Amino acid sequence: MKKKIQQSQEFIHAYSHLFQCPICHTGMCASQKSLYCQNHHQFDLSKKGTLYFLNHQIKTEYQKEMFEHRRNMIQSGMYQPLLEFLTSYCEKEQILDVGCGEGSFLQEIAKECAIQPSIGFDISKEGIYLATEDHHNIFWCIADLTNLPFSGQSFSTILNIFSPSNYAEFSRVLKKGGQAIKVVPQSGYLQELRQSFYPNDVNKQKYSNEQVVEKFQQSFSSVKYKRLTYTYEIPKEKHTSLLEMSPLEWGVSAFQKEKVKQNPLEKVTIDLDVLIGKNA
Repeated sequence: MKKKIQQSQEFIHAYSHLFQCPICHTGMCASQKSLYCQNHHQFDLSKKGTLYFLNHQIKTEYQKEMFEHRRNMIQSGMYQPLLEFLTSYCEKEQILDVGCGEGSFLQEIAKECAIQPSIGFDISKEGIYLATEDHHNIFWCIADLTNLPFSGQSFSTILNIFSPSNYAEFSRVLKKGGQAIKVVPQSGYLQELRQSFYPNDVNKQKYSNEQVVEKFQQSFSSVKYKRLTYTYEIPKEKHTSLLEMSPLEWGVSAFQKEKVKQNPLEKVTIDLDVLIGKNA
């Protein structure tokens, strides 16, 4: 089996046309283990086969442990109905997974359908390094949502799952008629966990995505809307991962977190909106 860096080297040589320089916004070419532009800006593959497109180091609150717990929950089947729905829209698509974290959603989709060579990126190096543990015809890189290092009209599908958006950049890198798929929590999402973490804070127990939906509808045409609501029964061995998988727990006191651990949830509500729009 080829090493990760060998697989990545083959990818950038075959698909250098998908990239553009994030500094001067010109096209890029591949040379050995690097991408470079006509103005001599160069980006080298890491030992893990990733490209780092940021011009400075960024420290995020999203740490390796949280990504590991998130991957554990995604692989446990917590989002299986969502994955089945997304897979029906991803067959033979060339996908850009925006804010992919540790890459689990795109990897699970790639296991179930034939995607074209695709790219996942995140601003967190910790997440991307975890993503490299499983390829499935996917290239991983560290990049900035507001300055995508990708050529115009390069992708037929953008996935934007539980992550921020930049619709101007989405429209630029999407092919004409390409689709943007955004997944956001609905009001009941993880409501049992929210109530356990914040029993006395009604505001943190609620979630509204009305503004997100409105912005998406303004940015894309022929928008389709699907709400997925179901209950996930939590296996005992997944209790810790559920508590640690998302930023929900960042503001929870150590006392309250321990209290929740001592009285683990048996089930949790998954309540999601899936928005699918076309790039006019």
